[in-house]
Amino acid sequence: MTLNRYIRCIGIGSLLSFALMQPTAVLGATSVNVLVKADFPATASQSVPLARLTFSSPISAALLPAPVLVPSLNTSWQQIGAATVQLVVNGPLAPATSYSLMYPTGIHCDTTCTTTSVHGHIFTITGSVRWLQELLATLDYLPVHFTPLTGSVANGMARGTFHWRFNSLPVTLRALWRDGSANVIEKGAIMRFQDVHHLRTSGVADTATWSMLLKAIAKNELNPTTYNYVDVTTTRPQTLRLFVNGALTFSTAVNAGISAAPTSLRTDPVYLRYSSQTMSGTNPDGSVYRDPGIPWVSYFHGGEALHGFKRYTYGWPQSLGCIEMRFADAKIVWPFTPIGTLVTIR
Repeated sequence: MTLNRYIRCIGIGSLLSFALMQPTAVLGATSVNVLVKADFPATASQSVPLARLTFSSPISAALLPAPVLVPSLNTSWQQIGAATVQLVVNGPLAPATSYSLMYPTGIHCDTTCTTTSVHGHIFTITGSVRWLQELLATLDYLPVHFTPLTGSVANGMARGTFHWRFNSLPVTLRALWRDGSANVIEKGAIMRFQDVHHLRTSGVADTATWSMLLKAIAKNELNPTTYNYVDVTTTRPQTLRLFVNGALTFSTAVNAGISAAPTSLRTDPVYLRYSSQTMSGTNPDGSVYRDPGIPWVSYFHGGEALHGFKRYTYGWPQSLGCIEMRFADAKIVWPFTPIGTLVTIR
């Protein structure tokens, strides 16, 4: 591995890479081996050393004390030169996690080596989008499945292919998928996983989410719910279609937003739900409204939601941005719109 993969900065105390002065330090009658240069990778990962240290005189990696890492991590020193060692990872790195490394800047060696001074370095492991997708697909939280060619997704990103789980998925959903790139299908799947595992449904794969994903993979804890999708067309007659595991299971006339308060044309995951709610706000003419007892509410974008609402007719713009439907129809749709369910308005 060449050093050009490492950042170089000069100056004592840098947290990335720095050169240290070479003072003459004495421990009793024996000189202390002093660190003269420390290199750290621009991006920490399991495939590159976490640190490369060069000392003022030859040193044995086998005699060096283990570094202090918080959280703990399985590492070892590796000899790469008479006076140069590097710290390599022997176990998995936790994604979306910051590690604190205390490494030696002064070493006194006899039959063994002891640390006389240390310095700190903090590095963060960024979770791979592709690996995240592989995990979610393996656990059935995505409309695609992942087949590894080699290795296991439990140990890191694997070589393999994605394929659609259902043959009858609408084109509007298929067009949103991006292999290896963040997309709204992935965000909805993260939220669904977080909701199932009682995590904060942020749609962001934070440390707690990664940790729970890896535990779920180890236990083969698959998504206990179906994969659902809601597609709403705003051309008349305005219609909602509900897909469950790729199959069209329900369709009904709905009311989208009027021209003064149109429903946003986009795809978003459901983020908040109520079996009943009082809705209040301001009409386009400035008057206020307060409607108690609005049933079967699923918010998907800002104040826009799927819900029941009494109208004389359905199928044309009448709402202030929400997707209204008959009470009975909303009751059918609501159980299939848990947190993370994607709703497309087009």
